[in-house]
Amino acid sequence: MQIQWSRKALKQLLKLKNKLIQKQIKDAVANQLPSFRQSSNVLPLNNHQYQYRLKVGRYRVFFNCLEDIQVVAIEEVKKRDERTY
Repeated sequence: MQIQWSRKALKQLLKLKNKLIQKQIKDAVANQLPSFRQSSNVLPLNNHQYQYRLKVGRYRVFFNCLEDIQVVAIEEVKKRDERTY
């Protein structure tokens, strides 16, 4: 399986100011996505526009898998606390 980055995902990755986070996301994609069915950080998504998501720290990498793996989007998760509600 080959990993393909969408234009949107590459822009989102390069937009991250922290180079360490960029490297962690690249490494996680390169190491975990080829065998993503055995990875504990990858979950299938139901009723979502993407098929799967990979958790990397505070970030989520969304991807689809047909013949190849296509990385579609990267989003930061805002942590909730007692002031959220």
